[in-house]
Amino acid sequence: MDVQELNVQEIADAMLSTGSLLVLYLAIFFIANIFYARKAGADIKRQIIEKDNAAAAISFAGFLIGQGIIFIGSVMGPSKGLVADLLIVLQYGALGILLLFISHWINDKLILSRFCNRTLITEKQNIGVGVVQAASFVASGLMIAGSLQGEGGGIETAFAFFILGQLFLVIMGKVYDKLTPFDLQQEVLDNNPAASVSFAGSLIALGIILSKAASGDFISWEANVTSFLSFALGACLLLPVFRFFFDKCVISQGDLNSEIARDKNLGAGILELATTVIFTAVLCFLF
Repeated sequence: MDVQELNVQEIADAMLSTGSLLVLYLAIFFIANIFYARKAGADIKRQIIEKDNAAAAISFAGFLIGQGIIFIGSVMGPSKGLVADLLIVLQYGALGILLLFISHWINDKLILSRFCNRTLITEKQNIGVGVVQAASFVASGLMIAGSLQGEGGGIETAFAFFILGQLFLVIMGKVYDKLTPFDLQQEVLDNNPAASVSFAGSLIALGIILSKAASGDFISWEANVTSFLSFALGACLLLPVFRFFFDKCVISQGDLNSEIARDKNLGAGILELATTVIFTAVLCFLF
């Protein structure tokens, strides 16, 4: 076989692999949509199309993004052959859908625990709740994708680090609420989009941190859990420091908390989301 024939064969193999993975993603996407519609407890299409429910659309969009991130995480890494790769991606795709539903329950029961999230989204069209749910889906997708990176692990390690990540997410959500002078859940209940967007930035930032902490080759439970906890704790401690720096130095002529809680300044919430996420991304890239 000459060089030209070899190149043609490589291109054909690459196209077959890419096409097969794309078809598999569309199949997982379709299945995820069906399960989400049942989990949401309402006709999601009717909510979005007939009722123009932006809150339901935002939450659903976060779920789709989270599911896509998990798919990308399952594809990354050395190939084990087309058939083996497809089976691995299918396996992790199904696991990812299950774990996203678990994260949905955790968000409802442990993060925004004072009210029924489903009722506020489907009946009250509370955009704030939709934004926080979407951020929780994205953060969970990042965590799951991170746990799939590296060699030596499997479903049990992915699930274990997902649970650890969710524990951190809940704890840091409570810490965030304590550090802010306003009542986060009350602001979300009052449909304050600035508070919801600001908190969403912290959730996504935590997802990035926990994704980085969970990634890498699995060596042993002791070594990997120690590494996970060390990086996660260190990075999480920097988030409040950065928020204080942003509040006092970047917006020096105003108080960020007042802008978010009193004035419901959506621009302030968006700025905090953007700066928190990009700071965390840079931090994780450097380390």
